[in-house]
Amino acid sequence: MQKLLGGQIGLEDFIFAHVRGQRKEVQVLKTEDALGLTITDNGAGYAFIKRIKEGSIINRIEAVCVGDSIEAINDHSIVGCRHYEVAKMLRELPKAQPFTLRLVQPKRAFDMIGQRSRGSKCPVEAKVSSGRETLRLRAGGPATLEEVPGEFEEEASQKVDDLLESYMGIRDPELASTMVETSKATATVQEFARRLDSVLGEFGFPDEFVVEVWAAIAEAREACG
Repeated sequence: MQKLLGGQIGLEDFIFAHVRGQRKEVQVLKTEDALGLTITDNGAGYAFIKRIKEGSIINRIEAVCVGDSIEAINDHSIVGCRHYEVAKMLRELPKAQPFTLRLVQPKRAFDMIGQRSRGSKCPVEAKVSSGRETLRLRAGGPATLEEVPGEFEEEASQKVDDLLESYMGIRDPELASTMVETSKATATVQEFARRLDSVLGEFGFPDEFVVEVWAAIAEAREACG
């Protein structure tokens, strides 16, 4: 069986252990730019739905659920694509025209997991973390604990994610975080644009969007001191 795991897990995230279940196809009418999806991937060629925005186009389609793996868009297989490539494909779909999503719903077997015994205790020697860490799962290596972003990174990433939703129609916290990290070694918007092009050139972000992102990051930096 093919099993998928999300690429990054934070305090508000779920862990998806994907055992392939039922296939389903849904038709979506793109009436606005933003579909209301947050997409992630497991780094091994499978993208799946991480969050659905309340009141969005996708939220109104009951058959689409958090945890569904996206297998194809209009019969075009997206297996092997990263989450940002899938987001770009969805953004480029024309408005006012229906499109088809082929999804795979994971089997839900969490009811079979027994509750942890109240008497169980952590080993005395266990390392106590700071509580400010996130578990990152890598396709080509072991899982590692990393410090979560600080106040500036969180504020800036949220602002950039909002801009991505208005531009791409889909929220992408990982892409937003990458853009914020890219900005750290730059002093001007021109330098930021060059570095962004070298790191994320496949997106072809227009100049006006890059300027908006730079301004949002600068605003977050000023607000956080």
